[in-house]
Amino acid sequence: MAVTKQRKQELLKTFQQADLDTGSPEVQVALLTERITQLSEHFKTHKKDEHGRRGLVTIVNQRRKLLDYLARKDQARYASLIKQLEIRK
Repeated sequence: MAVTKQRKQELLKTFQQADLDTGSPEVQVALLTERITQLSEHFKTHKKDEHGRRGLVTIVNQRRKLLDYLARKDQARYASLIKQLEIRK
């Protein structure tokens, strides 16, 4: 259920700000979004997985906090990230 190493490396190359960057908000949001997408697909077949749903809510809240932080600090980076990930309309 976790993000594969290959997919993680692709996301890192796409969203990192500098070489060896794994902690910037953009990278973290991208990884969380990938995880949310995978869990959403999981819940289409496993409708009664309430424990997993709790984990999904936790991940969504963590992503929301990171996006709120980025919106406060740098509106341009926030807008470009939202556009790249197609999170909000």
